[in-house]
Amino acid sequence: MTLNPLLPIMYEPIVRTALLEDLGRAGDITADAIAPAGKPSTLVLRARQPGVVAGLDIARCVFQLVSPAAILTAERPDGSVVAPGDIIATIEGPARGLLTGERTALNFLCHLSGVATATASLVGAVNGTKAQIVCTRKTTPGLRALEKYAVRAGGGGNHRFGLDDAMLIKDNHIALAGGIRTAIERAKARAGHLVKIEVEVDTLAQLEQALALGVDAVLLDNMTIDELRQAVAMTGGRAIARGFRPHHRRHRESDRGNRCRSDFGGLDYPQLGRARCRARLPRVQAAGRVGRIAALSSRERRLLRWTTE
Repeated sequence: MTLNPLLPIMYEPIVRTALLEDLGRAGDITADAIAPAGKPSTLVLRARQPGVVAGLDIARCVFQLVSPAAILTAERPDGSVVAPGDIIATIEGPARGLLTGERTALNFLCHLSGVATATASLVGAVNGTKAQIVCTRKTTPGLRALEKYAVRAGGGGNHRFGLDDAMLIKDNHIALAGGIRTAIERAKARAGHLVKIEVEVDTLAQLEQALALGVDAVLLDNMTIDELRQAVAMTGGRAIARGFRPHHRRHRESDRGNRCRSDFGGLDYPQLGRARCRARLPRVQAAGRVGRIAALSSRERRLLRWTTE
């Protein structure tokens, strides 16, 4: 599957906000004091653990906003699988700009690569089935476009981007309408001809009602594996079957093999928000050729799961 890059207009405002937060009121007073103006430097980004790369264009934007002369060369583009020691990218430019932008660039790169890596593990878990891993709207406020891009970089797909691109009738909507039939009928009366309707169902009886009313997709929620299998069989291709894997402690997102595949109950689109919520950040090493860049404390390494040297 081709990974189409994001347009700069989609992420540049986010990058500007992050840089302004970091630069504060006086800029990088440390780099300005220590790094000679105009001194050239090269920064090398190297993987320190296995993972999937995502966010290099955002990192490039960080450095170029700080220093327009900075040039980032991607050695392993977004979507690439990397092993410890692999060079991900090199950045050349004025030392001050590289020092100033390094933290913000790595924050974006490590976070998005973490989402891509977690997604890739889930995609691998359903390999050999018809299922496609898709993401939810449980995204970090302000970072939805970036995190959904990272899901695609990891081999997953995107569900709704917002409240306005499809109708999803959930349990609260059904309760407010007084029943699933009324909720679906009201949605159908207001939906445009290109708008699809999906309904969340908790029971097989609700599913039967929804299918009889002709919805486009069903979200099978809070069902056991056996109930998911029955629900998929009932759907019989009349609607897309989407749902969450039951959250048992013995199941982890890194599960592999038949046990993990069976947990999806034959769903068309298993949906796991935890790929974003619990993604661990890959360790990325940023080494500058003009000297050592200060290392994070051990506490920060435990919290952020990556180091800078």
